[in-house]
Amino acid sequence: MGEFLHWKKGDWGAFFGLLANNLTNFFTLAGLLIYTVGFPASFVYKNIMPGFGLAIFVAGFFYWYAGKNLVKKTGRQDVTALPSGASAPSIFIVIFLVIQPIAQQTGDMYYAWKVALGWCFLEALIEMSGAFIGDWLRRIIPRTVLLSALAGLGLLLLAMNPILQSFESPLVSLVIIAVIFINWFGSKPIFPKIPTGFLIMALGTLLAWVFGQMSVQGVMVGLDQVSFAYPILQLQELFAGIPPAFIFLASAIPLGITNFIFTLENIESASAAGDDFNVRNIMLANGLSSIIGSFFGNPIPTTVYIGHPGWKSIGAGSGYTLITGLAIFLISLFGLGGLFLGVIPLSAVFPILFYVGIVVAKQAATESPKEEIPALFVSLFPWIANWALTLLNNTLSAAGTNATEVGLEAFENAGVYHRGLTALGSGAPITSILWGCLVVFAVKNKSNAAIVTALLGAILTYTGVIHSVSVGLHQQIEITGAYALVAIVFLIKKLKTASDTEEASSVEITQN
Repeated sequence: MGEFLHWKKGDWGAFFGLLANNLTNFFTLAGLLIYTVGFPASFVYKNIMPGFGLAIFVAGFFYWYAGKNLVKKTGRQDVTALPSGASAPSIFIVIFLVIQPIAQQTGDMYYAWKVALGWCFLEALIEMSGAFIGDWLRRIIPRTVLLSALAGLGLLLLAMNPILQSFESPLVSLVIIAVIFINWFGSKPIFPKIPTGFLIMALGTLLAWVFGQMSVQGVMVGLDQVSFAYPILQLQELFAGIPPAFIFLASAIPLGITNFIFTLENIESASAAGDDFNVRNIMLANGLSSIIGSFFGNPIPTTVYIGHPGWKSIGAGSGYTLITGLAIFLISLFGLGGLFLGVIPLSAVFPILFYVGIVVAKQAATESPKEEIPALFVSLFPWIANWALTLLNNTLSAAGTNATEVGLEAFENAGVYHRGLTALGSGAPITSILWGCLVVFAVKNKSNAAIVTALLGAILTYTGVIHSVSVGLHQQIEITGAYALVAIVFLIKKLKTASDTEEASSVEITQN
């Protein structure tokens, strides 16, 4: 069975880490639908979440199969499959930009859900378009840039929050971090005969119960949530929601593009680690699993998750991604999520995500040529701004206010540059790539490529894809002009280089 699944010792750690990531999104979606939008819990757990689980299982099956195929193709047994799950940014976009506004305007949350299904379907089609240009993008964007942009995502979105959450339960999390340092960073693991992932879960669970962080009441609440619900084919609802969903393409297009860029970065990351997956097949798998989910009531697209180098470093094979998908599907079918969290503490899982983020960032540094390392650090800044902006806006929302009410002057007086955070942090996935490309093209003296990159930055800024909170024409005119000036700078550099080369050739001819 282990050989069929391509299950290895390291799959335990990868399974628990990926499962926790997906469970977090599972409960985030269910919680927002029930407590923010106002859907009845019975509707959410019967009509939506089984489709959510099915989509993740289908994606996990695709990536497991791709991993098995790569083993067969190469004859190598050290292949690690790509991780997958629900797109976390999509959850918030679907809830706050699609479902909630429509529900408030029409008074019909069920109609809003149908439109969200249509939005998910259209977003999946956009994401699938990456299957036909992915290889081309992979050839023109330097590997250093793709890995550096992914490093920013790993450090700021994958590792930062888990390490902060770890310090809320230090008696458990810091012990787990020490085990990770010894077993996964070090060369002589403690208790080497026990799979580290299983050791972490067992030790973390024991410590959490010993120190009173878990309770029997939590287990009983989880047991009360256990009930069976199967995926319901809801094509009529989906097709009713597609026409009005075209209005929301302004959010679907950037997210679809962002998702296939994430996929591209993760495929490049896997390739750098030794596992070269077919770009077109992986992107088609993303889109197809999202579409299948929308057929069964799920409004959230799937995507390739960050973390392949981390799971590979602990010796994972392909089985972990399939079993994770199956586990999420079973949890959605039987309502087992609450019971799972009632027994195993998240404080034992957060450090695993912290580790994966570190390994992803490390890969960018070790796989990049020395002269291109500045691109790594430059690519981090949009992600830092994005994380800070999200933290600031969430804090203001928790306090019952927003940036407009507080006022930009108040922020500036406190030394908080909200305008800059908004501009730099909005569209971070694409901005980080553009800036990284400018650095690498400058280092390699590729002025033509830098000019095209700067002009592309101007177009994306003018249309609101980057540096703006919403998509539309006439956005951020000053930043648009700044990118045009950057293009002129590189044009001057090109002309000056050509002139210097011509002058040097003339001098050499004269001397001869």
